[in-house]
Amino acid sequence: MEAGKTSDVVIIGAGPAGLSAAIYACRAGKSVLLLEAEQFGGQIVNTPDVENYPGIKKISGFDFAYGLYEQATALGATVEFDRAAAIVKNGTGFIVKGEQAEYGAKAVIIATGAKNRHLGLDAEQKFVGRGVSYCATCDGAFFKGKTVAVNGGGNTAVEDAKYLSGICGRVYVIHRRDQFRADEKSVEFLASKPNVEFVLNSTVTDLIGDEDGKLEAIEVMDKLSGEKKKLEVSALFVAIGQVPDNKAFDGEVRIDDKGYVEGGEDCLTGTDGIYVAGDCRTKSVRQLTTAAADGAVAGLAAAAYAD
Repeated sequence: MEAGKTSDVVIIGAGPAGLSAAIYACRAGKSVLLLEAEQFGGQIVNTPDVENYPGIKKISGFDFAYGLYEQATALGATVEFDRAAAIVKNGTGFIVKGEQAEYGAKAVIIATGAKNRHLGLDAEQKFVGRGVSYCATCDGAFFKGKTVAVNGGGNTAVEDAKYLSGICGRVYVIHRRDQFRADEKSVEFLASKPNVEFVLNSTVTDLIGDEDGKLEAIEVMDKLSGEKKKLEVSALFVAIGQVPDNKAFDGEVRIDDKGYVEGGEDCLTGTDGIYVAGDCRTKSVRQLTTAAADGAVAGLAAAAYAD
């Protein structure tokens, strides 16, 4: 395997938390390498409008992420596109083993974020890209004027439904509870839209396709009555939470039963020299502001450790 360069701080993940950590570590005078498996910016790049970040009234997720990227790289951070497969203690430092190379570090920050959770239905994979999507802003335009459904009750689901209500003819919002977890004002706004219908206390139990293999309907079950009904839709946008991708680091840091790295507001993992930041750590609030805050805390802590 190719030997990569050694840096003061290696950050695994170039989303908002990782990029924020890079900015603070660079400003502390440390050399910083960001390892990113897919694309810089994380999932926020798919959000059309960010309106809840303090000091910024409104900005696209892509522009927000790109601004972080430009700021970090201008300060000297470098980005390598490689998937981290393990962290190994090496004397007083660490080796981060990637799929393409190995990277030396005095300190490591895990900022891998989390990925979209799937429904777990047998037919789900068959309809991915043929009516089932996990990104409304990516695929919503394909269903302009049509009837679609959003499954979920958090901020992502509500924001997806708000976006889709502006381009689709009708939007069902399916949630397994009778109350949403999303911001109250966002839910109130969504409820005021005439082409949006809430389907509460309900779960999606089946996906139904047409002769061409495209989604044409979903089966929904009322959790209270057990009654099932079919909703004719052209697309289902799944927004039921996220799953962290931290298995590669189990053993070097503690992972809880949901797959999150155990770490508090101090971003310490219990392993000296390894820190955790953003959505991949145990926490109650996962927002851009908390990702940036984690990045600042972890970046400064890692920089101090690397002295």
